[in-house]
Amino acid sequence: MKPKIEHFEDLIAWQKARVLVAEIYRLTNEKPFSQDFGLRDQIRRAAVSIPSNIAEGFERWRRKEFGQFLSIAKASSAELRTQLYIAHDIGYIDEPTLRKTLASAEQVARIIARLRTSLSSSSTKDQGLRTKD
Repeated sequence: MKPKIEHFEDLIAWQKARVLVAEIYRLTNEKPFSQDFGLRDQIRRAAVSIPSNIAEGFERWRRKEFGQFLSIAKASSAELRTQLYIAHDIGYIDEPTLRKTLASAEQVARIIARLRTSLSSSSTKDQGLRTKD
């Protein structure tokens, strides 16, 4: 029997996304990235959006709404990956850093996708979420 998920903090997707946010902040604190306020702030917003939408959707207590917020979180991961490519293209990050950070972002996106699929294909009881519908 799977443990019941009582809090958004219990979700692996949220945990991994939180680690990704810290990784993005460390990366964007380095020069010259730190001096490009537009791209720096945009990539940070995209990263922060991922765990924020997971948490907000979970707290809505409705599977359908949670699924919508997971879709937004996954889309934010795609936005983040695009911005990583741009940062690489303009010389803010090197190839190994790009590959490492993309791998983290892709892992988060895969976990979100699996959670979303699980949410839509199984009963609330089976997946251990405490939702009201």
